[in-house]
Amino acid sequence: MVETFLRPFEMCVKEGDVSSVMCSYNRVNGIPTCADPKLLNQTIRGEWDLHGYIVSDCDSIEVMVDKHKFLGDTNEDAVARTLKAGLDLDCGVYYTNFTANAVVQGKVRERDIEKSLNYLYLVLMRLGFFDGSPQYKSLGKDDICSHQNIELAREAAREGIVLLKNDNQTLPLKSAKIKTLAVVGPHANATTAMIGNYAGIPCRIVSPIDAFSNHGKVNYKVGCGDVACKNESLIFPAMQAAKHSDATIIFAGLDLSIEAESLDRDNLTLPGFQTQLIDQVTRVAKGPVILVIMSAGCIDISFAKSNTKIKSILWAGFPGEQGGHAIADVVYGNYNPGGRLPITWYEANYVNMLPMTSLQLRPVDSLGYPGRTYKFFDGPTVYPFGYGLSYTQFNYKLATSKRSVHVKLNKYHHCRALNYTSGAYNPPCPAMLVEDLKCDQHFEVGIEVQNIGKRDGSEVVIIYSKPPEGIAATYIKQVIGFKRVFVAEGGSEKVTFSFNACQSLRVIDYAANSLLPSGGHTIVIGDSGLTFQVHVEFEH
Repeated sequence: MVETFLRPFEMCVKEGDVSSVMCSYNRVNGIPTCADPKLLNQTIRGEWDLHGYIVSDCDSIEVMVDKHKFLGDTNEDAVARTLKAGLDLDCGVYYTNFTANAVVQGKVRERDIEKSLNYLYLVLMRLGFFDGSPQYKSLGKDDICSHQNIELAREAAREGIVLLKNDNQTLPLKSAKIKTLAVVGPHANATTAMIGNYAGIPCRIVSPIDAFSNHGKVNYKVGCGDVACKNESLIFPAMQAAKHSDATIIFAGLDLSIEAESLDRDNLTLPGFQTQLIDQVTRVAKGPVILVIMSAGCIDISFAKSNTKIKSILWAGFPGEQGGHAIADVVYGNYNPGGRLPITWYEANYVNMLPMTSLQLRPVDSLGYPGRTYKFFDGPTVYPFGYGLSYTQFNYKLATSKRSVHVKLNKYHHCRALNYTSGAYNPPCPAMLVEDLKCDQHFEVGIEVQNIGKRDGSEVVIIYSKPPEGIAATYIKQVIGFKRVFVAEGGSEKVTFSFNACQSLRVIDYAANSLLPSGGHTIVIGDSGLTFQVHVEFEH
């Protein structure tokens, strides 16, 4: 919980000074999150110092009463429990309908309500709610759907596209050589599917067909009626299109019928006959085949990765309203892809290695659990976290680095023990509790990024840290920073990172304590093979 799930929220509150945090429907360690004073009052409001309010996910209190049946609470009990836990605003009807009765019954005090109102009005005042007409009231569709904003949507989509495979530099395609382009698959004419879940109203959706039609003659065949792809008879027309075209792009993947709230996937493969569509179209295609995957989660596409006739693979995620243009920009070389995978792409058999309901992130050898995420899983993958290719080549050089961090201790500091693997070196002072330290020690990393290819391009530089060798049951590595840098062909740019030692090198023990271990922490620069050690030393 502390190590993985709370970390991004903590960063948003402490470093981003957000005005609101939402608690969820589920229970954590048996307690509904919206009724957990340790989570809301102690952690978010207290330790993180939230300057705003805490709101429930809609109807979370109702779910707590009717579904969780938490402690047999009445409606008034639930209102009292959540208010006292630190929930300021109810997205639902419970505070509206039952707070007055809770006060009458003596379960809620007026000062509990006043405390929440103070936080709510603080944010309203910060937003200028009481300063007359809201400054954004006059804005309408023309302001939202401006040329600048549409270009921003296009750029965001392009930056998120990940090039997974590009044999023989098949991409980018050259328009002059591609007279006819077969565009097939369930996402070839994607519209709302590209928007994803919980999105605003798009200004204008540009489907892949719309975008690719601007580049020449397109031979479109659906191949599958939808992502479920249950009608195999639609594959043959797609095969014919590929057979008589200079190049073929297959758009496959998932949508909200598979990936959405209240749905759980039970496999990591493409649905229905999508795999057959890809295989059969590829088998007869006259020209190079490019596979474009739209999805939120990972898919085992090992069959496509190893198929030598599928020259290139792109993952577009759910690219939004300008997704069609963004993909075409990448395919035709108007944009050099530089995206990186934000998740690990596991092999299909991964789902059989651990129960879906197990949220254990670390491996459990006795149960055969392999671990979850790049931090704890070191088994085979289809594509690893952070993977992504480019149309150019980059080289890293270590420009500057601080190799040691000295932490001064006083007589009141107490060393903390860590579990070490058999035979590992156990230092005299293994670790210190982070909350006992000032945590004002920083170290810098400077990277020179050289573009040694023949195209301009952007590179996402990812920095990982690895804990000192021998510490048991901790992460393999963790991301501590990343930056995107544009480098012109033949040029170089320097990227500098500054890291807080406590935040970037800490480990979490089984009691959820944040500890700073002594010893050599390995800093890893992307997948370049460039590493060095930062030594943490405690001095009395």
